[in-house]
Amino acid sequence: MNRGKLFCAVIGLFFLAVNAEAVQNFQDSAAANGPITPQPANTSEWNSTNSGLNPGYTVQPMQNPRPVPPGDELPNITATAAVVMEASTGHVIYSRNPDKKMFPASTTKMMTLIMALENGKPDDIVTVGKNAFGVEGSTLFLETGDKIPLNELLCGMIMHSGNDAAVAVAEHIDGDSKRFAEHMTKRAHELGATHTQFKNPHGLPDENHFTTAYDLATLAAHGYSLENFEETVSLQEKTFQWVHDPAKLLRSENQMLWIYRGGNGVKTGYTDAAGRCLVSAAKRNGIQLVAVVLDSYYMWNDSIALLDYGFANVDSETVIRGGETVKVLPVVSGHKKTMAVKTSEKVVVPVFKNDRNFSVEYELPKVLSAPIKKGETVGTAHVILDGKEIATSNLIAADSDMQKSFFRLLLDNVKKLFGFKN
Repeated sequence: MNRGKLFCAVIGLFFLAVNAEAVQNFQDSAAANGPITPQPANTSEWNSTNSGLNPGYTVQPMQNPRPVPPGDELPNITATAAVVMEASTGHVIYSRNPDKKMFPASTTKMMTLIMALENGKPDDIVTVGKNAFGVEGSTLFLETGDKIPLNELLCGMIMHSGNDAAVAVAEHIDGDSKRFAEHMTKRAHELGATHTQFKNPHGLPDENHFTTAYDLATLAAHGYSLENFEETVSLQEKTFQWVHDPAKLLRSENQMLWIYRGGNGVKTGYTDAAGRCLVSAAKRNGIQLVAVVLDSYYMWNDSIALLDYGFANVDSETVIRGGETVKVLPVVSGHKKTMAVKTSEKVVVPVFKNDRNFSVEYELPKVLSAPIKKGETVGTAHVILDGKEIATSNLIAADSDMQKSFFRLLLDNVKKLFGFKN
């Protein structure tokens, strides 16, 4: 073997060693598609019986080569910064360096999605401009003049991390990527992500484009309150006619959608400056968790460990049961004297270990006025946890009652005047 071939062989072995991990850490590129191949059995593995992994997947826990802060409850998390948060409450279950300024790479596109959902319409037609064509990095290979429904373009942007799609979305919403990034930053601060600054809609390197693990978790948690967010970030694969590849098929780069039970989001990211980044999420028994890892050696393993830890430290509890009577109110101008008010649906809330400090407050009128239809909303139940409203449910009339005629109302008043009972 000559020196050239020997050198190539050594380099190849080096990269294999660097990338060896139980679940391969795919970078943010168009090649990172498809579900992870199930791993062979291992005596020290995570599987569907001792972890949140779906059946058929096993993962070997990896030793963290980095030093960790004293007392860290998850010392084998390899990320520089990490957070796992319950979305409806914003409660942080675990964190490491949550406020450390970090580069977000393509996890930026999660905020681009939020801006588009809040300021655009799903059936808007986006015309791809010249600034979107040929943007460096991961791409959907859009061409100038392509006309694509906004909701489909957002799916492509998240699934395939298309930088060109992010520019097209930004220009559609705001006319200019720079102005769009300014509005991204402003909105992020409004949502509580105050240590974040965006300079572009895609996450390509810029020293002034940064965020924190806590901020990304906060933004993801907000995302799950928006219509079409979960639908977009949890999409595994779909065909779109505007895709220029003959197969027309896009598959998500987020492997957690396949391997983790209840996985429903959200976005991968990678640059040399940012390292491996992942915002992942899973929902079980009404509990929505969000996990963030930034600059991670093994982002899939880290994310599995974070979500496992999160679900181990939060329970779901039914605080309102559907169809329960909460109060009986007097009725005026109707044939009935009173009517029961019932809950319309079951409400399940997250309850954290050793913390069940929640209450239910009912917002109701003092009386009900006919006409009333059965099932009509007459009030609201508010679920409060640690002083913050985390859920609401409609309160409804248990029956119907028609309004009395004018003559009947007059007769009733006359009877009352002379002391007669109805």
